Amino acid sequence: MNQHPMVPQGGSASVAHQITHGPSFALLRVDLLPGQVLCAEAGAMVARSSHLTMDVKMSAGRDPGFFGFLVAVCLAFIRKLAGGESFFTNHFHGTAPGSVWVAPGMAGEVTHRRLAPGERLVLSSGAYLASVGDVSVGLKFGGWKTILAREGAFMLEVTGTGDVWFNSYGGSQVVEVRGPFMVDNGHLVGYEGDLQMNIRSAGGGLLGFVAGGEGLVCEFQGTGKIYVQSRNLNSLVGWLTPLLPQ
Repeated sequence: MNQHPMVPQGGSASVAHQITHGPSFALLRVDLLPGQVLCAEAGAMVARSSHLTMDVKMSAGRDPGFFGFLVAVCLAFIRKLAGGESFFTNHFHGTAPGSVWVAPGMAGEVTHRRLAPGERLVLSSGAYLASVGDVSVGLKFGGWKTILAREGAFMLEVTGTGDVWFNSYGGSQVVEVRGPFMVDNGHLVGYEGDLQMNIRSAGGGLLGFVAGGEGLVCEFQGTGKIYVQSRNLNSLVGWLTPLLPQ
C-alpha cells in the first residue's frame, strides 16, 4: 500500500492531509482547523468527524445577490453538462479541528497540487476532486475539436491560492514538457504552465485513425507540466459495452 506522509499545516504550507491506498484505490484524508473549509465533489465523501458541518452549494462562484445567484446557476449547469462535474459541491467546516475522508468515483490515484497566486491548472472533465482555500474552478473552452477527442468542449480551469486534489484513472505521471509533445486524448488528466493544446490525428492517415487504435491526440506546444494517467476510461467502456445485456 502506497502512503503519502502527512503534510502539516503552518504559515503558507499546505493544509494537513494524507493520501493512502494509492495509486490503485487512493483515499484522501484532510485535517481541517477552525476557519478552514474543504470543498469536495458531491458523492466524494467517505467519512468525516461527526462535529463537522456540511453545507451543499452550487459548484460556481461566490458572488452575492440575485444577479450573482443567477450567474451561479448558469455556471453550475454548464459545468454539469459540459465539464463533467457535479451540479453541487459539499463544503465541510467546523469550530473545532476535524477530519474528512474523500475518494474519487474511479479506481486510481489522487494528486495534490498547492496553487500560488497567478498559477493556473487545467483539468480534464471529471478530474477535480476537492480543494481548500481561495480556489476557483471555472470553465475553459478547448475548441470544438476537443469534442472529437472526447474531452468535451470545455475543460476545468483551476485558479487562486490553496490546495487542490485531482484524480486519475489508474496511476498518474507528471511529464516536464519543453517543446512539442503528444498525449493520447484518453490519457490526459491536465496540464499547467505556458502550454497550448491542439487536437490532431495520431498519424498513419485514415488507416491509422480507423485501425491503428490511437485515433486523436492532444498536441502541446510550449513549456510546462502535463499530467497523464496510466489507464484509459474510453477503452474500459469499449471493453464493457459488448458484455452488457442488450
